[in-house]
Amino acid sequence: MPIRHSIVHLIEKKPDGTPAVLHARDSELGESQAIENLLADLNDNYNAKQGKAWGLFHAESGAHPFSGWLKQYLDAEQDFTAFSRQAVEHLQKLMEESNLSTGGHVLFAHYQQGMTDYLAIALLHHSEGVAVNAELDVTPSRHLDLGQLHLAARINISEWQNNKNSKQYISFIKGKNGKKVSEYFRDFIGCQEGVDGPGETRTLLKAFSDFVESEDLPEEAAREKTQALVDYATSQTKHGEPVALEELSGLIDEDRPRAFYDHIRNKDYGLSPEIPADKRTLNQFRRFTGRAEGLSISFEAHLLGSKIEYDEEAGTLIIKGLPTQLTDQLKRRKD
Repeated sequence: MPIRHSIVHLIEKKPDGTPAVLHARDSELGESQAIENLLADLNDNYNAKQGKAWGLFHAESGAHPFSGWLKQYLDAEQDFTAFSRQAVEHLQKLMEESNLSTGGHVLFAHYQQGMTDYLAIALLHHSEGVAVNAELDVTPSRHLDLGQLHLAARINISEWQNNKNSKQYISFIKGKNGKKVSEYFRDFIGCQEGVDGPGETRTLLKAFSDFVESEDLPEEAAREKTQALVDYATSQTKHGEPVALEELSGLIDEDRPRAFYDHIRNKDYGLSPEIPADKRTLNQFRRFTGRAEGLSISFEAHLLGSKIEYDEEAGTLIIKGLPTQLTDQLKRRKD
């Protein structure tokens, strides 16, 4: 993961309306194992974070100047330090306007992963701990607590520059339950939501369920394909990458690698070729299965409590909203 440029500034601010104080670094960080480790740990924690959103820049304006400064930097009209200084001063201003915000160390890192350039921006905080020094004394120790990452964004620079129709080249931590505390950070980036990650993931899973039903697959084959989908999508979210529908289709059915992809296109689910999978939605997509004495039952975990009720004491399932194909068969039998 080559790091092209990186820098850290400090904004001191308490959530009590007091002015924010900026301590800006006047030169970028040099290459070191420490910054490489920091960025690697930051990416791991960011990728694992739930509640992220995906979007694109607002049109550049006085209210949303960040994209213009980023373009000037990429066009070599100003250096990385000057760009980050402009940006962090703007963040300081927005912090002062938000009584809910707290300060911290602001990391800017322009790095390359594979053939793709990214810009990561994160507000980092310290935690107090203890350490044992060379003299074997126990001493107080402060460290960056990346596990408490609440305000961060990652911009796919390559996609922004090369795909003008993209609506998902920015990802950012939305905050639990859409907390307003994160809104000023989103406004700082100048980002608007362009893709509904949970909604897109639900649509993908609905398309997959329809595909499995249309193929009339044996239970074991359906379970294997479900596991292939969940494993691939989970791996992509872990690495901060979108789910590519063509690649997923090939993993689901190696003998007919385009079958699922063609099913999505022919049924017009409205999915983009690549979607940002939502980890929480994926975790709900597990299948309960059972077979005994001519009875075969299989359903997705997220239906439990809504369309399917389980009575543990009685050992019964109540199923609501039966498939039309099944009800038609039952009606014909009655006739």
